[in-house]
Amino acid sequence: MRFAAMAPVSVFFVSKGLLMNSNIWCVGQEGPPEDTDTIHEWVPLMDESYRKSSKACGANLPENFSISQIFSQAMAARSINRPMLQAAIALKKKGFTTCIVTNNWLDDGDKRDSLAQMMCELSQHFDFLIESCQVGMIKPEPQIYNFLMDTLKAKPNEVVFLDDFGSNLKPARDMGMVTILVHNTASALRELEKVTGTQFPEAPLPVPCNPNDVSHGYVTVKPGIRLHFVEMGSGPAICLCHGFPESWFSWRYQIPALAQAGFRVLAIDMKGYGDSSSPPEIEEYAMELLCKEMVTFLDKLGIPQAVFIGHDWAGVLVWNMALFYPERVRAVASLNTPFMPPNPDVSPMKVIRSIPVFNYQLYFQEPGVAEAELEKNMSRTFKSFFRASDDTGFLTVHKATEIGGILVNTPEDPNLSKITTEEEIEFYIQQFKKTGFRGPLNWYRNTERNWKWSCKGLGRKILVPALMVTAEKDIVLRPEMSKNMEKWIPFLKRGHIEDCGHWTQIEKPTEVNQILIKWLQTEVQNPPVTSKI
Repeated sequence: MRFAAMAPVSVFFVSKGLLMNSNIWCVGQEGPPEDTDTIHEWVPLMDESYRKSSKACGANLPENFSISQIFSQAMAARSINRPMLQAAIALKKKGFTTCIVTNNWLDDGDKRDSLAQMMCELSQHFDFLIESCQVGMIKPEPQIYNFLMDTLKAKPNEVVFLDDFGSNLKPARDMGMVTILVHNTASALRELEKVTGTQFPEAPLPVPCNPNDVSHGYVTVKPGIRLHFVEMGSGPAICLCHGFPESWFSWRYQIPALAQAGFRVLAIDMKGYGDSSSPPEIEEYAMELLCKEMVTFLDKLGIPQAVFIGHDWAGVLVWNMALFYPERVRAVASLNTPFMPPNPDVSPMKVIRSIPVFNYQLYFQEPGVAEAELEKNMSRTFKSFFRASDDTGFLTVHKATEIGGILVNTPEDPNLSKITTEEEIEFYIQQFKKTGFRGPLNWYRNTERNWKWSCKGLGRKILVPALMVTAEKDIVLRPEMSKNMEKWIPFLKRGHIEDCGHWTQIEKPTEVNQILIKWLQTEVQNPPVTSKI
């Protein structure tokens, strides 16, 4: 019985069939020993085997030698090969059926949480999962390959099989599958590209969530009004709040990453959007009411405190949550949107008129006008809005009132930006077909009402843990607008993303995730011992 210091968890994709090893590793053998189903059964046997072998050959093991300790450390270090996972996702999008097949034990060890977390994440992106400990068969025994074909309803000549153990490849090759021996990830992916005719991204993005593969929930915050949300993960609660004209889906790259980092993520369709209620009355979108309803949202879910992370309009909301409901806010972060306390002596509309880049907000004031423009051709609308920082600018934000719209200079059929796909644009279209733009635009139509309410908090400081993330090339919410925030938020932490425009979460998702997770791990999972008050 050959022992391998690192034995593979094999990942296969099948479709017309593709099978593939992901180089996701766990410690063990190519297969479990006879009559051992669990790690606790296997480890003592292996420890005894090593000691006997050592004694037989006259070698002395160190006094502190422990298979259990070695095994536990290696098990805790298991991680997912991200380029391979991205390849799996890309292939699945092209119509390939995907499957994981693994030689493993029932993990009843003290480090079993790492395997649970890894398999939980992987299972979201594959059609099938076959574990040797569950089916009673192991590689390279022929039975598991036949079982695999039956499960996938595939013929061997329709299958490509990748593995880094030649012994696992031989039965597949003998059955008629195309096989690839994996020496390293890069060479395996190059060969896989040739076999499948698929080009994989050179710099993989974070894994996004699929609307059909996440848990959806609803909370009634008052009679006739409900908020829809998507939920993933466990741990301290995080409420992700989107801006205009977006959706919970704008957080698609952050949801899995934050869940994997140890948080319960709730990405909300803000009031007026998607599957949340969208009443037509302007006053329904006053900031005071929106914040009260967010508190009710927490109450109904039994969440005493949450981290609030907002972008664009929701940045305004999360700062107000921290200001007016600090007891419900574990920490607060805003992408792009700075905290700007009101000036009680100057009308907010006067301020907006004085800032040329805010002219579009004046255009949005008259009910029905912007709705007609934005709803006419929603493919054009969303392709014009969701642009990378180095794309040609299509929206007219400076002179919208003069020329009668923000899409006046936009092509009827704009080219697709690199930060979105046709499928993603179609998702936004379908969401806005449910509600139209009336509710989302009403967020802009409470300027005076919001100003009067926010003046009630004049002079207060935000003392909860806070983070401000600026984007270098956001032409509306420019980084310099946040320069005086420390006066009102004395313990503010900062993050800055270069070469990034307004759509921060989807243009630079890797950088956003890194900034958020580092901050959350410091301020929420391992908060400072000393009080900040």
